[in-house]
Amino acid sequence: MMKARMLFAAFSLGLMASCAQMTLSEAPQTESVPAIAQNARMPSDHLALTRHYENTAREMGNKAEEQKKLLKHYDKKSYLYGRQAQDLKSHAAALVRKYNEVMAENIREAAAHRQLALEQTRRDKVARDGWTVRSATARKAGQESN
Repeated sequence: MMKARMLFAAFSLGLMASCAQMTLSEAPQTESVPAIAQNARMPSDHLALTRHYENTAREMGNKAEEQKKLLKHYDKKSYLYGRQAQDLKSHAAALVRKYNEVMAENIREAAAHRQLALEQTRRDKVARDGWTVRSATARKAGQESN
């Protein structure tokens, strides 16, 4: 019975360590996203980035919730994990913090790109309307001079 618990604890710790490495490497943005953000010129570009950052924030929130559930499980069932229980709790708590930080950062980025899309849309509308007003004024002035 004790060997089974130790085996289970070792397996759980190994599984969590391997998953943690994958999820932490997934948390930062991919290399192509900053390049896309830097070259975004159209409102649709900024809206696409907004959706990307919102989706990433949602994923990080889901991962944080999973880790919170694990943390509660480790608190309630720490006797199953023996000496590793405290390490597992600390690790889960650290992941919750990290995922929440990344989620907040992505929410800020999404808001910034949403604002940039709105400003670009306004500039485009002013430029379009301004051009229409100028061309109409020019036509009218040309007709009056004839």
